[in-house]
Amino acid sequence: MEAPDFEVASPPPDGISAISFSSQADILAVSSWDNMVRIYEVQPSGNTVPKSSYSHEQPVLCVDWSKDGMSVVSGGADKAVRLYNVNTGQATQIGAHDDSVKAAKFLDGQNNILATGSWDKTIKYWDLRSPQPIGTVALPERCYTMDTKGDLLVAGTADRSVLIFNLSNPTTIFKQTISPLKWQTRSVSCFIDGQGYAISSIEGRVGIQYIDEKDAAKCFSFKCHRDETKNVYSVNHISFHPMYGTFSTAGADGTVSFWDKDSKQRLKTLPKANGTIACTAFNRTGNIFAYAVSYDWTKGHKFHATEGQVNKLMLHAVKDEDVKPRAPKTR
Repeated sequence: MEAPDFEVASPPPDGISAISFSSQADILAVSSWDNMVRIYEVQPSGNTVPKSSYSHEQPVLCVDWSKDGMSVVSGGADKAVRLYNVNTGQATQIGAHDDSVKAAKFLDGQNNILATGSWDKTIKYWDLRSPQPIGTVALPERCYTMDTKGDLLVAGTADRSVLIFNLSNPTTIFKQTISPLKWQTRSVSCFIDGQGYAISSIEGRVGIQYIDEKDAAKCFSFKCHRDETKNVYSVNHISFHPMYGTFSTAGADGTVSFWDKDSKQRLKTLPKANGTIACTAFNRTGNIFAYAVSYDWTKGHKFHATEGQVNKLMLHAVKDEDVKPRAPKTR
């Protein structure tokens, strides 16, 4: 019998929009629709201690840690990009868009540079030492999701566009393509080697996409987060294991599954939660997996009164055999 997952103490009282672990310690930053970002320390026992919090003026939609673990960046419906300094406990506005900020990511190998994606149909790059953006890129549509690894940055927008950037030339679109999935994009997540990305849609599917043309034959899509009665659920979030490169999918069906893209196998499915799973994150070593059981808005605002009442932040102790790549099955 598996040990039950740990429930984080004092979770946000409203929808949980994003979670991110520090790359330096087991500290979790959590953004919420209640206009707050909360920071929790995860102790070796699995218990959590709320450490600090800071606020936006509207719901917070994204959160990420700097590479040195000294600061947290967040973006929200107040159109602001805010930076929280862990040492001083101070939050300052470091950037702005003309509409809600849906994605914010620090770039690899750059402690002071971050990218933000907005519903104003732009990506902006910011240097923390400068008040103005150091670069802006016009997108074909609103940015819904964005991720970066190494020199790769991938953004998914409305109308299923996918924009790929080589960060050696960050303000030029390296490749513009359409999602391999027929329905609205929910999440993009980069492979840990930066050679490609996974993309998910509202229609229970994930696409595995490689950047290099020579790897085109390795691209594929698969169905997931569906049930026996043919209900199809949104795949809300994809997280890659930092060591093994296997990945998780989380859905509106209340389940999380771990997958190996190379052997095309499902490795494990966690027990079904009592609500939709909005977002997920592995810690820096991949032995803790955090997931938010929280309303994902896939049924619209009318259901918030009933389904929006559960807001739990859960920590799963990851077993090696559940995330380690497996040899391909012989056919």
